[in-house]
Amino acid sequence: MKPSAPSPRRAAPGRPRTIGAILLAGTVLLSSGCAVANSAGGDTGRADGRTLRVVLTQEPPTLEPCEASLTGTGVVVRSNITEPLVERDPASGELHPLLSTGWKQTTPRTWTFGIRSGVTFQNGAPFTAKDAAFSIDRAVNSDLACNVEGYVFGDEDLRVEAVDDGRLTVTTEKPDPILPLRLSFVEIVPRTTDTGAKVRVPIGTGPYAVRSWQPGAAISLDRFDDYWGEAPAFARARYVWRGDASVRAAMIDKGEAEIAVALDPMEEEKDTTAAYPNNETTALRLDGREPPLDDLRVRRAIDLAVDREGIIDALLGGLAEPAAQLVPPGVVGHGDGIEPTRQDVGEARALVEEASADGVPTGRQITLVARNGMFSGVSETAEALQYQLREIGLNVRVRMADTATHLQYLLRPLPEDVGPVALLVMHGNQAGDAAFTASQYLLSDGPQSTFGTEHLDRRIAEAGALSGERRQKAFAGLFAEQNDSVVQYAHLAHMNGLLGLSRSIRYEPNSATGDELRLAEVRPAEGAKP
Repeated sequence: MKPSAPSPRRAAPGRPRTIGAILLAGTVLLSSGCAVANSAGGDTGRADGRTLRVVLTQEPPTLEPCEASLTGTGVVVRSNITEPLVERDPASGELHPLLSTGWKQTTPRTWTFGIRSGVTFQNGAPFTAKDAAFSIDRAVNSDLACNVEGYVFGDEDLRVEAVDDGRLTVTTEKPDPILPLRLSFVEIVPRTTDTGAKVRVPIGTGPYAVRSWQPGAAISLDRFDDYWGEAPAFARARYVWRGDASVRAAMIDKGEAEIAVALDPMEEEKDTTAAYPNNETTALRLDGREPPLDDLRVRRAIDLAVDREGIIDALLGGLAEPAAQLVPPGVVGHGDGIEPTRQDVGEARALVEEASADGVPTGRQITLVARNGMFSGVSETAEALQYQLREIGLNVRVRMADTATHLQYLLRPLPEDVGPVALLVMHGNQAGDAAFTASQYLLSDGPQSTFGTEHLDRRIAEAGALSGERRQKAFAGLFAEQNDSVVQYAHLAHMNGLLGLSRSIRYEPNSATGDELRLAEVRPAEGAKP
C-alpha cells in the first residue's frame, strides 16, 4: 500500500477603463429551514476568546455531506464536521491518507484501502470500513442525486466492499487512474445515516460537531472532544452570513468576527485582509438549446463582446486574471497556450447582424442569471455584461438570484420554458484535475452543461483514461476545441480571493480556502488565548 503519511494539517503547531452604465442592483435573500435541536442554545456570538466567529456571504443551502463539493456547503462541512478517506494538499497537489491509512491498485479496476482504527463518530459510534463502504455507496450509487455523484463520478457506479473492519475494496466499471483523488470528495458518515433523504445536519468524524442551526441566523459548532487527530485551538465556532461585503469587512474592524470571506477589493490595503489565488473561474454559460444562443455566431459574438480587462480593473479591483478556459494554471489539463479572447465589438456586432439576416431571432430576450454573493461586485459585473451585450445588438435582462434559484438553472434537470439563458457561473476545480471540470461542464449531458458535441464527448472520455503528460495534453486540447467549435462558455476571469482576518488570529489561506475553510488550521495570535 501507499505508505501512511501524516496529513499536512495534522502536523503539530506551527489598466483602468470605463465600463459604462453600470447599475447597482440585487437583493440578498436568505434561505430558511427547519429548526434543529438546541437551536437557541444561549449562543450570543460574543467575543469570548474561545469562539471562532466566521461571516459568510449566504446561509448554506444544506450541510448534507454528499453536497460538500458545493462551495456554500463545503466551506462549513469539509474537514470541519466530516472527513474523507483521502485528502489533497492544496499547495502541492499531493494526496495523503486521512481516514484511510493508505491504498494500492490491486487489479486494473480495483483499489484496496486500509482503514484507520481508533476513530469515533460524533454520535459515539466507532468508524470502520463498513461506514466507509456505506458512505461511498450512499453518495455515488444511490438515488439521492448528490452533487458529488455527478461532479466527481459522473454516471458510473462503484462496487464497494468492507473486507473487514480495517480494509475496503473499491471496484470501478473501467480502469480509473485517479480513483483515490475522486474519493477525496466523499465525506464519511455513519452507516446509520438516512439513505432515503438528504440530511440537514450531519454527523462525521471531524474536529467539530454541529451544536445548533438557527435558520436565517447562525450555525454553531462545538469542538469534538473525542476527535482522533489534533484538537483544534478554538472550543467553538459560529457561522453567520451577511450579503454586503462592506458589512462583512466592518465586522472584522469592529471585533464582531475573526474571519470574513469574499471581501471587496477596496479592502485589500488593510492589514486585516489576505489576498490569495483561489481555484475559481467565472464564465457565462450559454444555453445552446434555445435561439438565439443555439447559433454559434451569436455565442462567438458574446465571447468577443466581453471586456475582461475592464471588468477586472474596474469592478474586481485587479484581483483576477483574464480567463480563456474553465480551469486556472496549476490544474492538470490547463492549456498554457490558450489566450483569452480580446474584446472586438465591431466583429461581434457583425456576427449578430449576420445571424439576424439569416433569420436568427437575435432580438429575443436573453436572461442573464447571476447569484447574489457569488463574489464581491457580482451584481455590477452582471450589469456590465448586460451593457456590453446590448452594445452588439442583443436584448439582455439581468436576474439576480439566491443560491437555491441559481442551482435550479445550474444543475440538470434544467428548468423548462424560461427562454434563452446566459448563466454566470463560478467554477472551482478543487481537485486539480480537468476531468472533474470536463465531465461536469463540457459533456453534452454533463450535470452542469446545457449542450455539447459528440466529438468533444469522445475526446473527454479518451482523455480521462490517460495519465501523465498524455492526460495533460489531451485535456488542454479539448479546452481549445470548446473555444473553437462549441463556445458554450464565454470565460471571464480566474479569480483571487480576499479574506478578512482579525489581528487576534493567525491563518494562511490557500487555493482551497473558498471551498474548504479548515477551522483547525486557525490559531490565536501570539498573546491571545483561545
